[in-house]
Amino acid sequence: MVVRKVGKYEVGRTIGEGTFAKVKFAQNTETGESVAMKILDRSTIIKHKMADQIKKEISIMKLVRHPNVVRLHEVLASRTKIYIILEFITGGELFDKIVHHRRLSEAEARRYFQQLIDGVDFCHSKGVYHRDLKPENLLLDSQGNLKISDFGLSALPEQGVSLLRTTCGTPNYVAPEVLSHKGYNGAVADVWSCGVILYVLMAGYLPFDELDLTTLYSKVEKADYSCPSWFPVGAKSLIHRILDPNPETRITIEQIRDDEWFKKNYVPVRLLEDEDVNLDDVNAVFDDPEEGQANERCGTEDMGPLNLNAFDLIILSQGLNLATLFDRGEDSVKHQTRFVSQKPAKVVLSSMEVVAQSMGFKTHIRNYKMRVEGLSANKTAHFSVILEIFEVAPTFFMVDIQKAAGDASEYLNFYKNFYNNLEDIIWKPPFESSKPRITKPKSKKR
Repeated sequence: MVVRKVGKYEVGRTIGEGTFAKVKFAQNTETGESVAMKILDRSTIIKHKMADQIKKEISIMKLVRHPNVVRLHEVLASRTKIYIILEFITGGELFDKIVHHRRLSEAEARRYFQQLIDGVDFCHSKGVYHRDLKPENLLLDSQGNLKISDFGLSALPEQGVSLLRTTCGTPNYVAPEVLSHKGYNGAVADVWSCGVILYVLMAGYLPFDELDLTTLYSKVEKADYSCPSWFPVGAKSLIHRILDPNPETRITIEQIRDDEWFKKNYVPVRLLEDEDVNLDDVNAVFDDPEEGQANERCGTEDMGPLNLNAFDLIILSQGLNLATLFDRGEDSVKHQTRFVSQKPAKVVLSSMEVVAQSMGFKTHIRNYKMRVEGLSANKTAHFSVILEIFEVAPTFFMVDIQKAAGDASEYLNFYKNFYNNLEDIIWKPPFESSKPRITKPKSKKR
């Protein structure tokens, strides 16, 4: 079995992968606490001149310690890597919940909105403005509580600077004054985004949604939208006061908290004890690469696939229902899919490589992990998938497949074709039909 350790953390399976970082599940060997370990490559950060941006993001996350914000525990580093240790959130994105339910009930939408306002208000109290608030950046923990994440576009204005000038964020959620290039108040702009999120929670679709950006910006600037008939009067009134195109007259967070619709069943969050925020570890990692180095230990290069323990399986199966490991239903086939094989791991790996290449994709293999990449079906965008083999039991291997880049619907088509060409090596439990049940998810509107 391969044991990988970084400092006091035992590192497990990959749970996410992006352009500049990968995220792995890890456990604190001293406390047993589960964490998410974000791993960045130093040379990549330097090459893309991202050190200052990432240092700022980490510093911001250490400042905003709140129950409704993803917690950053610490930062470690080796000579080649930077490790950001984050709270492990198991409930997925709020966006996925909206897609699944189409729209949320009034009570549930209000509760998430209340938690969002609590978290955003705390950020503002620390001088932090998020600037990219949207359901994709709002996570849910195991208790269904909202956690604000992804502070990559956040601003921490310098002393004496009252207006921000960078146009950033997601167009459908961005405030009209951000588009004007005349400077804007970060707190007031965040409030607008919160209003768009409340609308999406209750409607199941965006208030401003046009394929043409010019038309979209025009509607945002005039707040040209309408509420569906099922919106309660109180919610409709509050949204109208938030989606005010004039930042000078837009409702404030303090006024939102005084709103009758907002106050219903509102339980103010219990703040964590105020603790001194120490940025020494961040400074050591970025200012002096020789300082703050983590002790890395791992097995040899080829000792077989990583073993999954019982806890890993529970995380993979989204609870205690292990049947979801083999489910091919609408909920399980979105951005991540998996199958099980009783063939030897090397046979599984070589079979997948042959199939992927026969489909016209390039493959890159390291140990028991393979990256498949190429152009999208319409030849206009990059498409990439990560496949990793895990040992579940001595004669059972699980292949975990995750979309790294590209459109979700294209990923589903890839998976269907890929799966069908691997039927000789895929093990199917008695209750599973011979063909996977794949349905196309709702498209993610932009």
